[in-house]
Amino acid sequence: MKNTISLFDFSKKINYKNELLAGFTVAMTMIPESLSFAILAGLSPLTGLYAAFMMGLITAILGGRPGMVSGGAGATIVVLIALIKSHGIEYLFAAVALAGIFQMLVGVFKLGKFVRLIPQPVMYGFLNGLAVIIFMAQIEQFKITDSAGVSGWLQGMPLYIMAGLTTLTIAIVYFFPKITKAVPASLVAIIVVFAIVFSFNIPTKTVADIAHISGNLPSFHIPQIPFTLETLQIIFPYALVMAGVGLIESLLTLSMVDEITNSKGNANKESVAQGIANMTNGFFGGMGGCAMVAQTLVNLNAGSRARLSGIIGSVMILIIILFGAPFIERIPMAALVGVMMMVAIGTFQWVSIRIANKMPKSDIFVGITVALITIILHNLALAVLVGVIIAALVFAWDNAKRIRARKSTDENGVKHYEIYGPLFFGSVTAFMDKFDLMNDPDEVVVDFKESRIVDMSAIDALDKLSKKYSQQNKKLYLHHLSEDCRKMLKNAEAVIEVNIQEDPTYKVMPEK
Repeated sequence: MKNTISLFDFSKKINYKNELLAGFTVAMTMIPESLSFAILAGLSPLTGLYAAFMMGLITAILGGRPGMVSGGAGATIVVLIALIKSHGIEYLFAAVALAGIFQMLVGVFKLGKFVRLIPQPVMYGFLNGLAVIIFMAQIEQFKITDSAGVSGWLQGMPLYIMAGLTTLTIAIVYFFPKITKAVPASLVAIIVVFAIVFSFNIPTKTVADIAHISGNLPSFHIPQIPFTLETLQIIFPYALVMAGVGLIESLLTLSMVDEITNSKGNANKESVAQGIANMTNGFFGGMGGCAMVAQTLVNLNAGSRARLSGIIGSVMILIIILFGAPFIERIPMAALVGVMMMVAIGTFQWVSIRIANKMPKSDIFVGITVALITIILHNLALAVLVGVIIAALVFAWDNAKRIRARKSTDENGVKHYEIYGPLFFGSVTAFMDKFDLMNDPDEVVVDFKESRIVDMSAIDALDKLSKKYSQQNKKLYLHHLSEDCRKMLKNAEAVIEVNIQEDPTYKVMPEK
């Protein structure tokens, strides 16, 4: 019970002041991002805010990583824009609910552990690409749309005011922690800039210039779509991609928080929580989402280490929707832009640049490729998938080159090949080249004590090798083979010398 409802585990010391202030700061930084992406997708601003409220609350209570913040993230809604434009908002809600089911299944079947297969260079590329996206999204706030709907850059005094207030925010966020860390610097910056603008009546862009955010409680709503196989065919690919993007970003964020807090989160529990949250979004009018790296970093930097700040931040968003919209709409965008710019700078892995000359070239290539795909295509799932594939191919190539054979002939004229390194699909060609069939004596021993038979390609190579020696009327002995390797060789009885005491028992292929 203690594990399940860790929210009420009073054995863990919670700094309530930090959690309260962090939650408020997270709410302030989550609102503009949720609004921006909802408007970008052609949705009502409330659709984005409802997603921020529901994702944040459910994952904070049920998730596998205290301190992590989820909301209406841009990474997930971007992949659904095409569906919204072609079929409308009801299909969006259905796709979000279906994506939630997929995510729940990942957690139920304990597949979240596979995020461990993502190499560090891919992580660096993901975070660096995301940092650039967050930063560039803030640059977009220096644009304004006129009454005719034409968008253009701010000019003259409005530009100078916006730039000045943004610079002031950045300076406060940077220098305030050097004075005290009792209060989150981001929250102080927002309050100070708001006070200056309000006191001196400075004309500048505010949250109200993006959208009005007042509304009611989210209500239960079954997506108004035909429940047919054709509908499923339409939403299935979008839901699958959204589920993948959302889980990858969430589980990478979970790994990042693990490193920062030096603690361990539960990837499968987080997957289930993300799924439940997205299903709730689909039936309560939210645009869906996932973990938000920027807001999570804001939360951690504010001193939060528990679930409470996420709950407070979510409830705060709901209170703002219901009652606080007139006040929040007057917050200068420059303050929020400055905070998010500092988050982007903090998200960027500067260490990846410092150690670039010490990293293998393949790792540098992987990191840059993942970052570029993330920045250019805004497709996190594709970026991570490409990065993992490249890293896996490089690993296979490196191991393929490592196989070697130590050759010797004993006093009885028997030639011995001692194999070192793994034998798998990438190394079978190099392995076969080690043998001199024409000049070898009548008896040859191949010893796999320092090698490992990895896959079916290796088994097939051994079978072919045994046949080649048999065709030359020569005897081949294979030592230290696993039992299942021996069983799978077609002419095993003729060529294998079995040593029960020394032969390993590992499995080449899993049982059906």
